[in-house]
This record gives sequence, structure tokens and C-alpha cells, in this order.
Amino acid sequence: MDYLRPIAEFAQRLFHIHLKDAQVETQRLNDVGILATPLEYHTPKIPGRGQIDWRKFLAALQAAGYNGPICIEVEDRDFEGSLEARKQALRQSGAFLRQCLKETIH
Repeated sequence: MDYLRPIAEFAQRLFHIHLKDAQVETQRLNDVGILATPLEYHTPKIPGRGQIDWRKFLAALQAAGYNGPICIEVEDRDFEGSLEARKQALRQSGAFLRQCLKETIH
């Protein structure tokens, strides 16, 4: 899916953004096809551990004039074992996204 186009298309309707990432397993997708349930061919990840280009995403939000809240979703099996692990996921992803944001501002 083109995750950048809807930002421009719906710029006036954006009011609360949730961030999550995914790792698409191309070979598995080739085996099961696009009509399979998503978890059959992708693995949810926190922002920074998947395939989203967060610099481009954040730049698109800025270009659209978005200045509302951004929520990091912890949907990553590596961080779901405990509250401390989920907190670590938020810290790690937050640091990554802050760095991406600095790089998009120039």
C-alpha cells in the first residue's frame, strides 16, 4: 500500500495519527497470495523495525500541515512479554522517530 498518498489526500481530515510498522515476508506473500489474512505474510513491528520509510512519512505529515498528536503502537512480538518490554519499545521507537524528524526538518 502507498502509505504516503493518503496523507495528502486526506490532509484536512487528519487529527490523530497512530504509528506502527511491519515486515512483509515477500516469499510467504508469494506462497499465500494477497487474499490471505495479513498475519500470514507480515509481522507487525514498532516504528523503526519494519519497512516504512519514516523520514518520508514524517515529511509528508509536515507538508500536509499536520501538527496533532502522534501515538506509537507497540505491535511487535519482541516487546509484548512484559510492561517493561513495552516501555522499552516506546523509548526505542520514540528515539528513532525523533531522529527521523530532525532529519526531515533540515
